[in-house]
Amino acid sequence: MQLVALAERLADAARAETLRHFRGGSLGTVSKDADGYDPVTVADRAAEAAMRDILAAERPQDGILGEEYGTQVGTSGLTWVLDPIDGTRGYVAGTPTWGTLVAVHNGTAPILGLIDQPYIGERFIGGLGQAAFRGPHGTGALNASRTTTLSDAIIFTTFPEVGTEVQRAGFEAVTKGCKLTRYGMDCYAYGLLALGHVDLVIEAGLAPYDIQAPIAVIEAAGGIVTNWDGAPADQGGSALAAATPALHAAALEILRSYA
Repeated sequence: MQLVALAERLADAARAETLRHFRGGSLGTVSKDADGYDPVTVADRAAEAAMRDILAAERPQDGILGEEYGTQVGTSGLTWVLDPIDGTRGYVAGTPTWGTLVAVHNGTAPILGLIDQPYIGERFIGGLGQAAFRGPHGTGALNASRTTTLSDAIIFTTFPEVGTEVQRAGFEAVTKGCKLTRYGMDCYAYGLLALGHVDLVIEAGLAPYDIQAPIAVIEAAGGIVTNWDGAPADQGGSALAAATPALHAAALEILRSYA
């Protein structure tokens, strides 16, 4: 429980920094991509710095992998994986669908994950005996849906282009069999899957810090997450998150041809 409590403290610290700037004045936004728009704001940096300060004081022996400040090697075998604002484009646009991601990786797999949406006040925690959420409607257990067929599935991805042209074609091939397709939720879609409202999330072009917290949360809720080849997705790349093994298998059968 010590790791769970610390993950919550990290998320609380990030929440204070992200809300300080959200829908406020200048975000100091710059793009990390000279050929496109991949924004980073003062809030991204401040939130990750706040989390790192806590870890330096509380768990100096652990490693850290963060989106903004890179890798710090530890000696304990545990690594804290931090994404201070997953969905910075949404953050800049003022939508409440971005979130803070905190995970603990043991060198083999993520063992704890937390997805926090500060503006709405929702938090999803999975791993180390936890599978819980809290938000405006109170608290409860995380339980993925029992959907087993594509025809009954609600599917999400963040960007309509998904990844490469081939990967986009793969996503669209899956959507043809689903009852509802939606876009643009970033990490919040994974929280909704763990909560039982969404059945599939399919993405590509991910970094480890984008997916490790969602993996732990969704697995604790009874779901399954792999890449498009059916292998572990914790190191990033492509991701297929599904509510049930049967639904995962149905989507994977299609996606493998596009992996």
